[in-house]
Amino acid sequence: MWLFYHYKWAQIEENERMETLDVVVNVDCAAILHSFVQLPTWASGLTQSTRVEADPSVEPDPYDLSLTRLYQRLQTLYGGKTYVGLRIPDADTASRQSIDIVHVTKGGAVVVSVINASGTVSIDGDGTWVCKDGSKHKTEHLQDPMVEAKRQVAVLESYLEQRGITLPDGYLSCKIVCPNPNFRTIHPDYFPPEVVTYEQWALLKPEKKSISSWIKGALPLRSSDKNEMQESIQQKLGFNLSTAPMWDRLELNNNKHLLGEFLEFKGKNDDITSLRNIKRSKVSRVTIQKTSMFGLAHSKLQVLYAPRDYRSEGFSGSEWNEETVRSSTEVVFQLQETAKVEKIKLSSIISMSLSP
Repeated sequence: MWLFYHYKWAQIEENERMETLDVVVNVDCAAILHSFVQLPTWASGLTQSTRVEADPSVEPDPYDLSLTRLYQRLQTLYGGKTYVGLRIPDADTASRQSIDIVHVTKGGAVVVSVINASGTVSIDGDGTWVCKDGSKHKTEHLQDPMVEAKRQVAVLESYLEQRGITLPDGYLSCKIVCPNPNFRTIHPDYFPPEVVTYEQWALLKPEKKSISSWIKGALPLRSSDKNEMQESIQQKLGFNLSTAPMWDRLELNNNKHLLGEFLEFKGKNDDITSLRNIKRSKVSRVTIQKTSMFGLAHSKLQVLYAPRDYRSEGFSGSEWNEETVRSSTEVVFQLQETAKVEKIKLSSIISMSLSP
């Protein structure tokens, strides 16, 4: 009899353990299912770059933060559309002219050159900028940045004219922005009106009606000061800028952005095979999502990529393809204007934008 009750009690304990395990499995599976159910909603928001908190242990690159936050702030202040990292073909030199930013609104378009000068900056008689950094006992000379800024405007105008776009007189202007907090001037009045010092940049305020203070305050427009560009011309301008050659761009986990050229993926053969369709001719944007199950480490990554849509600006956000690869997979990336090639873990990348 004792053996009989002992057997029944063991059965009851076993059943309770199985029921408990069943609840745990159901909860975990429900959580996993919930994450996949949420994927379409999450993916529909990928038209905007994902934001993460900066790693305080990583010292940010001043130029990178300037360029990235500068174009974001322009759009916040004045609306319109911003095109970053252009590489416009220059027929005169048979090369490509790098342009940091082009900011477009109905009231005008501004070619923005970002100068990461620091220290006490003065101007010589020939227009050269002399940057003296007392803390580092270092002096740097920059050949007249206005010459390069005006050249960028001329190259862009020529590029657009070749594509049938003739801009109204004075619609396209140039600006030089110095967003480094360590930029100081003794005689700010000596600088051309196209130059926006750090102090001026920090004091810019939103304009509700137009970007008049942004353009007029630094470069008075000429005959077209009060005219707005026709909507059809603005649409053509936007289409041509969005499909123009650009530097590829990586957004990393430490809130850093890199401009350069995507070369290839490196990793296991089966992972490379899975990613074989990610080519700049077919894909405009790639986004990385980390996955984990039951608290395990991120051994796998979900790679979502959007087909390139040449009929519209950017990519088709309505259709996303997905592949799963190992987190050890790498991106081979050549940095802007250098011969330096970096191998970057896919797990440290948030998104990658590919130029046509």
